[in-house]
Amino acid sequence: MELQGKTALITGAIRGIGLAMAKELAARGVRCALTYFDWQEDLPRMHQALQEVKAQYVAIEANLLTSDGVNQVVNETVKRFGGLDILINNIERGGWPVVHGPYTPEQWDLEFHTTLTAKWRLYEAFRPYLKAAESACVINISSIAGIVGRSGPASDVFPDCYSAANRAVGSLTETWARDLAPSGRVNEVVLGLFETRHGPFTRGWSLLSEQARQALIDHTLLKRVGRPEEVARLVRFILEEADYMTGASIRLDGGYVLSGERVKEMPNGVVQPHESVFGGRHN
Repeated sequence: MELQGKTALITGAIRGIGLAMAKELAARGVRCALTYFDWQEDLPRMHQALQEVKAQYVAIEANLLTSDGVNQVVNETVKRFGGLDILINNIERGGWPVVHGPYTPEQWDLEFHTTLTAKWRLYEAFRPYLKAAESACVINISSIAGIVGRSGPASDVFPDCYSAANRAVGSLTETWARDLAPSGRVNEVVLGLFETRHGPFTRGWSLLSEQARQALIDHTLLKRVGRPEEVARLVRFILEEADYMTGASIRLDGGYVLSGERVKEMPNGVVQPHESVFGGRHN
């Protein structure tokens, strides 16, 4: 996909990973509609960061858990840019167990509807514009919580509803890939521990003991958390270079999911080089 002149909607763009993606795309000539709702104190920094890359953008304050909020985003995006080529579904809500403790019905509903239902609402609302685009692309941002759940070192990080909702994002990704083909693509980026998202610079991370934080790092093969810019570069690659990829889920987690049991060195064995594994000798 040629990015220059395309229009993208990026949700959760006021800080962290959402803002990094907005900067990455805007610097390549993408016109950006950016939604925000929480973290109002970060709004001046968002504007400054986008102005530094000379972005063409509109910032939209909207509650994407409501039909009115979604309709507002559609109307303002189409009014400003005329349509939509790229939808980056970066909206989610996960209440760390170490922060919120046991579930309340309200917290369960908030996590489910923010992480899953809002993504579905946005796709359905923008579907006619994506279908009309010459080459549309949707990227769903999800979490390895959908794979590991509340287990191991992540037990204080990934709550049950958030984990279940993220597993369901994969199903939406595959369904939408079928729906948008052949003119459009839909893929998913499954994130591990990142700065501003399940890592440093979050309230939950600061509440963990040093031992608990180190256990999460030790469980990650690359022994560190990710940076927002790394997500932004992958998203740009999917948009710009991966024209033959759709319905795929790419895990960007530093090897957290693969960690646990380590690979042992191969033993010497008992068969000598001149012997057959079937018990005889080679001729």
